[in-house]
Amino acid sequence: MAAVDTRIVTGFEQDAVPLRGELRAHCYRMLASWDDADDALQETYLRAWRAWEGFEGRASVRTWLYRIATRVCLDAAAGRAARALPADVDALGPDLPGSSRPVRWIGPFPGDSDDLRLAFIAVLQSLPPSQRAVLLLRDVLGFSAAESAELLETSVPAVKSTLQRARRRVAREAPVAADVVEPRDPAVRRLVEAYIGAFARGDVDLLLSVLRADAVLELVPEGFARAGKAACAPVLADAVAHSGTWEMTPATVNGAPGAVVRLDGSPYGATVLDVRPDGIARITVFRDPSLPRRLA
Repeated sequence: MAAVDTRIVTGFEQDAVPLRGELRAHCYRMLASWDDADDALQETYLRAWRAWEGFEGRASVRTWLYRIATRVCLDAAAGRAARALPADVDALGPDLPGSSRPVRWIGPFPGDSDDLRLAFIAVLQSLPPSQRAVLLLRDVLGFSAAESAELLETSVPAVKSTLQRARRRVAREAPVAADVVEPRDPAVRRLVEAYIGAFARGDVDLLLSVLRADAVLELVPEGFARAGKAACAPVLADAVAHSGTWEMTPATVNGAPGAVVRLDGSPYGATVLDVRPDGIARITVFRDPSLPRRLA
């Protein structure tokens, strides 16, 4: 019996465990939260381990695990409000006590893939969970309509219909491909270096020079958002006034350029920058002291 158990454990470690990274990213795309994704991943592997001995191999291990993970995420999303970014809520006005702003914000996630971009995650969160799942299975992960139908325990026509509705929503709201730039592009790196350097030197003019006129600033979890360089400038100037106390280390977060941030020597959070060819279009600041360690 011990030998059988050893083979089961070895098989699970060899075939299932190596898929943890891509499954975590899938759970994040479904749930828009690093912590929720980790919880879903843990539940996925718990269910998979319990069923491993009876796994017959009629589908690949990868397909089988995605079926479990997607079901876990759908269960987790059921009955919960979707997550959002502050700039996408309440039409970018002054923060009002008792407003309808959600308390469930989209969180950051490590990785350099375009399908982790905050703008894409925000669009996914605007979809019903079932549409979200179908879109990810078909357009991100490359499963066929038949495979997706089997994964979701539904019909092929239902998958095709759901996918059409999801694609229409994404086409309306997702970023234009020409606006998506690579974090390693030299022009992008210069803009990011200028942003970081402005904080290091207390240079407000330098910071404002790299912002687009329609730049957006948002703070999580404060739920604060401002649109337009003129509206962002006083807030950024106040932050830059802490010259010498900010320490920013470049990092790629959610497939975009950004930085992990320390303030007065202590972990502060992370910044994600939406950089376009003509400047920085969006600054999303996540105040979470665990992020510098987790994103290192």
